[in-house]
Amino acid sequence: MTETQQSREQSGGTVATEEGQKRDAPVEKRRTTDLLHTDRGDTTIEETVVQKLAGMATREVPGVYAMGSAARRAFGAMTERIPGSQTNVSGGVSVEKGERQAAIDLSIVVEYGMSIVEVSQDIRRNVIQSVERATGLEVLEVNVHVTDVHLPEEEQAEEDTKKPLE
Repeated sequence: MTETQQSREQSGGTVATEEGQKRDAPVEKRRTTDLLHTDRGDTTIEETVVQKLAGMATREVPGVYAMGSAARRAFGAMTERIPGSQTNVSGGVSVEKGERQAAIDLSIVVEYGMSIVEVSQDIRRNVIQSVERATGLEVLEVNVHVTDVHLPEEEQAEEDTKKPLE
């Protein structure tokens, strides 16, 4: 019997070699990484960022006339008349965000004659694509709440009320 065979029998059949020690040593726990959490640092994204991205993506969809409830739209119309004010693109958008995932709720007004089902599907597709691409967050759901339908006659009435009094 050779020396190696004797030592295997005495040690239970394994030889303590450098390779064996490396293989049997406890593996260092690696930090779970994704696009926002890496070995070199973490990226955090505020809910307002997701709200703005979702609002912009929603407005790009044909058939979306406006966003938010009637009260929200009235308030937005007043604030836009103030010189130097910024357009609020996150009106009608609510976001619940965790470290890696987000859920988005939208309130919209649809143009008359458009399929609400198709507009909703297009919104979901566009919002998910935009938010995931820009932030790296996984969008779990996009809930679309249709608050109104914009009729063509309403547009004429709005233009008449906007004309200055002479």
